[in-house]
Amino acid sequence: MKRFLIYTFFIITCFVLQGTLFKFLDFGNISPNLLLVLTVSLGLMRGRKTGLLVGFFSGLLMDIFLSSYIGLFSLLLMYCGYVAGCFNKIFFAEDIKLPIFLISLSDLFYGFFVYLIMFLLRGKMNLSYYFLHICIPECIYTVLITVVFYPLILIINQALENGERKRAKKFV
Repeated sequence: MKRFLIYTFFIITCFVLQGTLFKFLDFGNISPNLLLVLTVSLGLMRGRKTGLLVGFFSGLLMDIFLSSYIGLFSLLLMYCGYVAGCFNKIFFAEDIKLPIFLISLSDLFYGFFVYLIMFLLRGKMNLSYYFLHICIPECIYTVLITVVFYPLILIINQALENGERKRAKKFV
């Protein structure tokens, strides 16, 4: 229950920060995707199920407040969280290279599918412009923010795991 409440707090906090503070700190109308960082990080740390669930609820929050298509962001973030969770077995908490690689790859995947659904289906065929001016700068900005946010998520996740281990030892 404690983990659920903390994850809910994480999702809401990242959504609010993404929509307020980082919209204010945008560069060329580009802001980082904090919910993607959270989803991929927790999927990597906790596994496929956690990545899938965090991705679903993060995406659902984005769908409700930011999109006219219900389910688009939920589906994209669910896939990103699930795939990141597949790398849970080779994950080392101290090494930040794998999380940065997966977050950047997930951000490019996310940007490409947003382009497909939001722009290409409306007849806007300028994929190279979209990638050069929106996807790649957003990916770089998201990776830079990952360097700050990932260690915070890791510390809180390790504290939760340590607390769970202590409680489990009490009952044994």
